[in-house]
Amino acid sequence: MLLAHYCLFLRKIFLTFRTFRQYYKMKAFIISIGEEMLIGQTVNTNAAWMASRLNEAGIEVEEIRVITDDREAIYNTLLDSIKRCDLILITGGLGPTRDDVTRDVLCKFFKSSLELNQQVLNDISKYLKDRGRRVSDLNRDQAMVPVNAEVIRNPLGTAPGLWFREGEKHCVAMPGVPYEMKEMMSKHVIPSLVRKVRSRHILHKTVLTQGIGESDLAKRIENWEKNLPDDVQLAYLPSTGIVKMRLTTQGGDLQKLEAHLNSQLMALQGLIPQYIWGYDDDTLEKIVGRMLVQQGSTISTAESCTGGYIAHRITGVPGSSAYFTGSIIAYDNRVKEEWLRVPRKLLKDRGAVSREVAEAMALGVSELLKTMYGIGVTGIAGPGGETKEKPVGTTWIAVAMQGGKVVSRKFQFGDNRERNIIRAGNAALAMLREQLAGCGQQPIIKKEQL
Repeated sequence: MLLAHYCLFLRKIFLTFRTFRQYYKMKAFIISIGEEMLIGQTVNTNAAWMASRLNEAGIEVEEIRVITDDREAIYNTLLDSIKRCDLILITGGLGPTRDDVTRDVLCKFFKSSLELNQQVLNDISKYLKDRGRRVSDLNRDQAMVPVNAEVIRNPLGTAPGLWFREGEKHCVAMPGVPYEMKEMMSKHVIPSLVRKVRSRHILHKTVLTQGIGESDLAKRIENWEKNLPDDVQLAYLPSTGIVKMRLTTQGGDLQKLEAHLNSQLMALQGLIPQYIWGYDDDTLEKIVGRMLVQQGSTISTAESCTGGYIAHRITGVPGSSAYFTGSIIAYDNRVKEEWLRVPRKLLKDRGAVSREVAEAMALGVSELLKTMYGIGVTGIAGPGGETKEKPVGTTWIAVAMQGGKVVSRKFQFGDNRERNIIRAGNAALAMLREQLAGCGQQPIIKKEQL
């Protein structure tokens, strides 16, 4: 009798531990199905979006795998993923054509059979009728769903989502069309999962820096990084002209997590204020746009080697018409002379790629378009056009301000044309931000804004 009670007690402990683990440590496996992603025809944006939403919900993504529309590949991937993770999310292969085999494989994997679901058929009929189309045999076949799957209705297409449960394991299959998948994830899948994991949070904060390389940055913050608490992880994410640092922590109390992470961020900002320009989803063009609006200022650009790239980024921000007046793409020296009033003698004596010409371009465009700030960019993007004194990647950038003040800077970006243009755009916007912020000496993020 005592032995039976003891065994029951141990079982309760085991179940409590399992529930606790599930409560706090749900792990996900994302499977993207489609040959178009494997041959580079389509970019797998679905997986990135899903991973981001899952992290916000407190669910860790262990792996993302892209596979072809092949029955054996799908089955074997399901077999592998369900052993390792609590949640499997699948996109793709639910369409009406012969190459869409995901539903059939799921039916086999979960030992089920198909039956006509009248609600799904009604949804498909309404969707097609609203678009002036009739239900075909292939569309009707989409209303055949596995009997042991929960149906996720699809108001934006003809393929329903399917949710299988096997004990504590969950497998959710959704269409590969991004807006259909996002509708299902946002309205049904994520809310259901949040109720399961409840108070678990995974908190990320990404620090955006510009003007310093990854190795130099790591050296400057070496002591800070060494003293990070064990529950805060740091990752470097370098890209063209920008280095991002992502800090991650996780736990149950969101307010404590935020305070914990923010204390580390404030310490970091105190070390490198001149290089930090934003956080998370900020972009340089959004940052300078907000600053221009706050100051009631306007900006114009005169671009040579960047060919309008800076103007493109500025105007990509909604509401930019409030502060952006226009741009002159002064690719030829005649445009520099006739429109921007750059003296011919200056072009001849100093060359188009020079500090003096960049400054004259910045002043010229601000005067021509009557803006408070002007950006001038001139350089050798490559692959040709270099000289011994001015190799490919040599770029001069100037920012002009009211009253005739101009600041300029020389850059040596490298030998790749595309990267040179992106780097020049980042550098120009960063220089403008510095001037708007008072040479970058003021913290751009206050403690209460983190």
